Amino acid sequence: MLNDFRSIPSFNVLITSISKKVPLIKSVRRAFARLGNNGKIYGADVSADCVGYFFVDSFWVMPKLSSLAVEDVIRFCSKNSILSIIPTRDGELAFFAMHKNTFEQHGIFVMVSDLEDVVVCLDKFIFYQKCVALGLPAILTSFDLEKLSSNLYVVKERFGAGAKQIGIKLSLQDAKVHSLNLVAPIFQPFIEGEEYSIDVFVGKNGKAKGAVVRKRDLVINGESQITTVFKHDLLEQSACKWAEALNIYGHAVFQVIIDNNNKIHIIECNSRFGGASSLSLEMGLDSFYWFFLESLGVSLDNYKFIPSKQVKKQVRYAEDLILDDHCV
Repeated sequence: MLNDFRSIPSFNVLITSISKKVPLIKSVRRAFARLGNNGKIYGADVSADCVGYFFVDSFWVMPKLSSLAVEDVIRFCSKNSILSIIPTRDGELAFFAMHKNTFEQHGIFVMVSDLEDVVVCLDKFIFYQKCVALGLPAILTSFDLEKLSSNLYVVKERFGAGAKQIGIKLSLQDAKVHSLNLVAPIFQPFIEGEEYSIDVFVGKNGKAKGAVVRKRDLVINGESQITTVFKHDLLEQSACKWAEALNIYGHAVFQVIIDNNNKIHIIECNSRFGGASSLSLEMGLDSFYWFFLESLGVSLDNYKFIPSKQVKKQVRYAEDLILDDHCV
């Protein structure tokens, strides 16, 4: 176990697409403090006109991926002694996964799964097929509404955020009409039950360190605004097995429904840190801390997941930051 933190060389981290992800930035800073790391947090976004700009140590106006070469990122990281990269947006995961090995060859470690596994999680239909092949309890998903036998339906985009233009609890006819407004619609049966988010972390050895189940008490625009930890041994153990089967690396979030017959249905998996995942860090799921240790070449074998015995609730809210004039 790495006890002498004074022996850790100072290193910097790059968080991309920081937007307004202030809780994530603060969580990374706390991981820095635990390591005794005096390095800098670099934030990146396509525009400096974002909230996260004011919470990082240095900012990079990062070009759009369509005009960005991996050499550009490597050059920036090498110039600024950046050891680790944390992508935070679905749309950039494939880019960083594609070049993950190239980054590592330059001593830069990215918190992202391999490309094949990222693609599976980004494509809801392929994700369903993969789960079926692995024997995982994914919710039935189809391109053809007529192939589903249900009283009510869910219609959503095949790619992108799950809540984007989603139609829930729709009749057959309403589902057909709703799908006309989507680019690549997929259909699922509407299942009555309780919905949960499950955060999980998987290390380089392919083994999950642990999982935390969260009950989404209040959801606005697809994001949890009020979230409570929910102790559920079966979901915790299952999520660890699912993540290992799907070859996830780093942090991931599963969305599931438990129906009225206590049957589990996996809705999707986001292979990145989620909007309300900071609650799971407070519960002891030290994703950033563990990621930094592995970036430094430290094995996680002696770093156990010790969940908090205190059940916690997270309330996400707007907060003002007042700056002196010279900081503006």
